Amino acid sequence: MSFTVRQMEIGDYETIYGLWEKSEAIILSNADSRERIQKLLERNVGLSNVAIADDRVVGAVLCSHDGRIGYLTHLVVDKEYRRMGIGRQLVGRSVYALMGQGVSECLLLMMKETKVAVNFCRSVDPAGRVSLVMMAPR
Repeated sequence: MSFTVRQMEIGDYETIYGLWEKSEAIILSNADSRERIQKLLERNVGLSNVAIADDRVVGAVLCSHDGRIGYLTHLVVDKEYRRMGIGRQLVGRSVYALMGQGVSECLLLMMKETKVAVNFCRSVDPAGRVSLVMMAPR
């Protein structure tokens, strides 16, 4: 299965939101409204990414930074496309973009612990640039 990764656009929002809703590891809130995601994308140009396979969005990650530390959130890959390297590519592309902006440390934030998510996070970054942070669900 081939796929491509490209910069996230606000036009991807509905599809991505649908993936988030189906994910067992993502808890949605008002911060995930179209307007708030658009602001995140405008303030962090080129950092958030989507994966495209079979002419549709099958994965996504939000990425931002505060000038010192990068933050990866809402990492999702459609269940039928997992274990193909899509999540690894999404994270890698965002971390690379952060490094290009002088940010060399990154946190992958998870709102809800799931076995699949934790195992992925532990395997994704052997170089140690990404740290996993678990947060209590709301």
